[in-house]
Amino acid sequence: MEPGQEPAVGTARAGGAEPCGDGCADGRPAWGNKAQYLLSCIGFAVGLGNIWRFPYLCQTYGGGAFLIPYLIALVLEGIPIFYIELAIGQRLRRGSIGVWTAISPYLGGVGLGCLTVSFLVSLYYNTVLTWVLWYLLNSFQYPLPWSSCPLDLNRTGLEAECQASGPVSYFWYRQTLNITADISDNGSIQRPLLACLAASWAVVYLCVIRGIESTGKAIYFTALFPYLVLTIFLIRGLTLPGAVKGLIYLFTPDVQILQNPRVWLDAATQIFFSLSLAFGGHIAFASYNPPGNHCEKDAVTIALVNSMTSLYASIAVFSVLGFKAANDHGRCLDRNILHLINAFDFPEQSISRDDYAAVLMNLNTTQPERVARLPLEVCHLDDFLDKSASGTGLAFIVFTEAILHMPGASGWAVLFFGMLFTLGLSSMFGNMESIITPLLDMGVMSRSVPKEVLTGLVCLLCFLSAICFTFQSGNYWLEVFDNYAAPLNLIIFAFFEVVGVTYVYGMRRFSDDIACMTGRQPGLYWRLTWKVVSPLLLLTIFVAYIAVLAWTPLSYRAWNTQYARFPSRQEKSYPGWVQAMCVLLCFLPSLWVPAVALVQRLAKRRRKQDAWQDRCPKLQDRGAS
Repeated sequence: MEPGQEPAVGTARAGGAEPCGDGCADGRPAWGNKAQYLLSCIGFAVGLGNIWRFPYLCQTYGGGAFLIPYLIALVLEGIPIFYIELAIGQRLRRGSIGVWTAISPYLGGVGLGCLTVSFLVSLYYNTVLTWVLWYLLNSFQYPLPWSSCPLDLNRTGLEAECQASGPVSYFWYRQTLNITADISDNGSIQRPLLACLAASWAVVYLCVIRGIESTGKAIYFTALFPYLVLTIFLIRGLTLPGAVKGLIYLFTPDVQILQNPRVWLDAATQIFFSLSLAFGGHIAFASYNPPGNHCEKDAVTIALVNSMTSLYASIAVFSVLGFKAANDHGRCLDRNILHLINAFDFPEQSISRDDYAAVLMNLNTTQPERVARLPLEVCHLDDFLDKSASGTGLAFIVFTEAILHMPGASGWAVLFFGMLFTLGLSSMFGNMESIITPLLDMGVMSRSVPKEVLTGLVCLLCFLSAICFTFQSGNYWLEVFDNYAAPLNLIIFAFFEVVGVTYVYGMRRFSDDIACMTGRQPGLYWRLTWKVVSPLLLLTIFVAYIAVLAWTPLSYRAWNTQYARFPSRQEKSYPGWVQAMCVLLCFLPSLWVPAVALVQRLAKRRRKQDAWQDRCPKLQDRGAS
């Protein structure tokens, strides 16, 4: 201790935790600077869901009213759990498996479960980046390949499927996925997607090859570039006709919808998954921090940046979608106007869009029978604004179609898909760190083997495992993994994280550790949420989520050209063996928790028996003497 330095507060240790200090004498890698760490955490938290899920939820659940349950969930659930992960990772300086094993050997299954979920999520998350890369490569041409229908095999007309569904949907379902009509029909591997999958994993490997030393450099671009593109889209979007109407529709509050319990459940789960809680990535990132880093400020800052990014992205996305809705509404009016002109022999261009409603009303009054026989469409702007979507539907269909109507469509497509790729790539850094850091801490390979080899083997295993998503049925299987592999398991792991730190590690001990790192004890808000509010909220979410799964049929929407209502997707029930896979994915990673606890219990009993057997001969020898 240097002269004049205050003694460290709270030197309680758990499983070899280092005492607080300014240095990192354990030989563990460290971030080059604080900016690398913050950007890595922001990049991991801010992902594709901020772009294609939050705006959809906000628009679906009452616009601005959705922000009420969202902010409540952020304060009572998101930030407290996020703070726990950063603090415990920084204090114990280990990955997820090492942290929970150090707190209690019985909790080692939580770390293994987090690793398993991160592995499963990495498989399908990077597959989405594969599709994004395919679209990005196809964006460097004019006109864009999804702007018009191709010729049929006889080259005498256009493809019938494309004419029925539209060029944008045709390019996605047929030319990209070449999707089958049933999940049981795997089809063949799509070689262009396989090549893009290999390229995506090669990019991930090159970025994470040396851990935080390499990702810390790449993160400057992958974390900041999306904000630049969002700003460009926002500026351009606000200048487009219909943008203001899109934003008004998005944020107009409908307070009555807050009476729907599903709104609160979706708000809580959106906060949960948006911050990437319980994956283990934030624990791994925090373990490379110096012991004296102020993790409380980091937790609040990153959580607020993540939420503000969701709002910022919503404005940018819906300004463009408002333009698309206005454009579609205008074309709908033009078709109806053409019918009126042809039926009533009006001069061309005699009816404007603004006059259409008045002319139609007049004709309905004077000649209702002739108007009734016309194939007029119902053209309401709100109906077109309602056609928003989330997930791949937003990225590869709705927004992609909107870009077609913008001047310089190819340039906007390159920017959009480049933004999505970098967004997903920075999230993949966290996913891979969630896998590789625990494996390194466990010493699964000899210290003499370079880290690059272990990283390469993990990426190769992930690539080989993800090949199943490049089959023609791959999109159906990706939806299965997305819906069932992570959500329930992460809720369970987060509950064990809060309970493990608060009640097993101990609130007093944890508070002393935080005082050691930040210079002050956690306040009443933190202690109350950790001990009572967050665990109860997680239990409520768990029960509600189980109820939703129980009442929701296990079904999927198939792209079937033979369906009577095509191009609408056909609702089909999963076959029995696929339903079994869904249930298995829901609970398989969580089974690590009781399995490891049982193994530890049996091992402890075995050690007691061995100790008793060692004592028995000594007692017998004393009795004989």
